[in-house]
Amino acid sequence: MSCVTTLKKKGLKLTPQRLLITDIIRDARGHITATEIIAHVRAQMPGVNKSTIYRTLDILEGAGCVYKTERGNEFIYHHDHEAHHHHLQCTRCGKTISCDEDIFSPVQKSLMKKYGFQADFKHLIVNGLCEDCKKSG
Repeated sequence: MSCVTTLKKKGLKLTPQRLLITDIIRDARGHITATEIIAHVRAQMPGVNKSTIYRTLDILEGAGCVYKTERGNEFIYHHDHEAHHHHLQCTRCGKTISCDEDIFSPVQKSLMKKYGFQADFKHLIVNGLCEDCKKSG
């Protein structure tokens, strides 16, 4: 389902800012930071306030149109059509390795069994050391 359809179904207005931000994230074809989104929006709509952009990102995330993940000291976003995926992020060299979604299935099952807690692993970044940095350690 498209973000436009999702917003309509949830009774949310299709403002020009919401549509533009959705397009920017979709067109990024991967991760994009809030800073990059702000720059793109301001290039096309110079009068848009930064707080409006952040509010819009929160609305889009709440509606399920985009996913937000903290990476280091900033947030990254990706479009809902990219599906759930996870990354291993090296804290020394910055290398990012994609990993399969199902790798966290045993953890989800354990959390449910032991605590009755249904974890929502839509997009995770696990920090640590990559193989090369571990060797050079």
